[in-house]
Amino acid sequence: MRTVLHMLRKEFLQIFRNKGMLPIIFVAPVAQLLILVHAADFEVRNVRLLVNDMDRSAMSRALVHRLEASDLFHVQEGFGGFKEGMDALDGGRTDAFLRIPNRFEKDIRSTMHAPVMLDLNGVDGQFASLVLIYVRSIIADEQVSIVQRMHSSTATGPPVQAIPRFWYNMRMNYKNLMVPGLLVVLVTLVGMFLSSMNIVREKELGTIEQLNVTPIRKWQFILGKLLPFWFISLFLLAVGLIVGKVAFRIPMEGSIPLLFAFAAVYLWVMLGLGLLISTISDTQQQSMFVSWFFLVIFVLMSGLFTSIDNMPAWAQRITWFDPVSYFVEVVRMVLLKGSGARDIAKHFGAITAFALAINGLAVLSYRKRA
Repeated sequence: MRTVLHMLRKEFLQIFRNKGMLPIIFVAPVAQLLILVHAADFEVRNVRLLVNDMDRSAMSRALVHRLEASDLFHVQEGFGGFKEGMDALDGGRTDAFLRIPNRFEKDIRSTMHAPVMLDLNGVDGQFASLVLIYVRSIIADEQVSIVQRMHSSTATGPPVQAIPRFWYNMRMNYKNLMVPGLLVVLVTLVGMFLSSMNIVREKELGTIEQLNVTPIRKWQFILGKLLPFWFISLFLLAVGLIVGKVAFRIPMEGSIPLLFAFAAVYLWVMLGLGLLISTISDTQQQSMFVSWFFLVIFVLMSGLFTSIDNMPAWAQRITWFDPVSYFVEVVRMVLLKGSGARDIAKHFGAITAFALAINGLAVLSYRKRA
């Protein structure tokens, strides 16, 4: 064990002497967390909505006023025709174009049916889908008001009203969803990238040969190489949680020690993968490219940005082998829902199996040659 401690001391000295690595370890993750949370915003605000009200009736005006009263839309009324509206949509001057036909009120009074046309910029499909949902919701509310005005002047509200309650995120704050997920990505990035470049750096400097001729055993060498980044990653997780609580006020309903216990096992998966990459790479540039290849797949398939349940069946099966997806789900469960050890037992078992398999393969692939 003394040999491992000497290796740890040597690695920490080497890390803190490297002036280029220190900002990557301690400054970049915190800065990225503070910036990316605001960039990864899935809320829709200030949608530019061009309205062409050809009816100019009381009912059409009431619909336009309801859209204007919403804080989601910035309504622009246009008096041109279809061509002018589509030109504005094509030119990027508006996000959506709503046309109210000139028989809107008459059709409602005679048939209780009056279609309106909504053209959307579908380049960003998620944005367009959310705008469509918001517009439909506002139109549905206005329809209820129209029916009440036509059939009952004494009605004060819709006959049936659904009152939603959003469990675990009462105010639907997207930061509560994104901060834990981004924290997982940053911890993963530090653990995987730095461990993958560590042994490769020894190869490039030529010091790996000096280490290979020493009487140090292979397991001692690997522990000494990986443990510093394990400690650093756990430290960054603690700093990220503090930043999330202080800067973004994310809830912490569950057990923080339980979260760190899971993170401790999870990090061995990433460190083992980094070690495996470093044993098959000859240069730091090569190890970075391979690490980035895996990281992009892990993050995009983790459920951080899109729900895993919305993926095709074959893609959902791929996520079974994505360790990042387990940590993203666990950190959200523990922090937002207050889940306990029994709730994450399945995730704990899967990540432990990953850790044993990947580190075992990494140890077997490393050859200590004199």
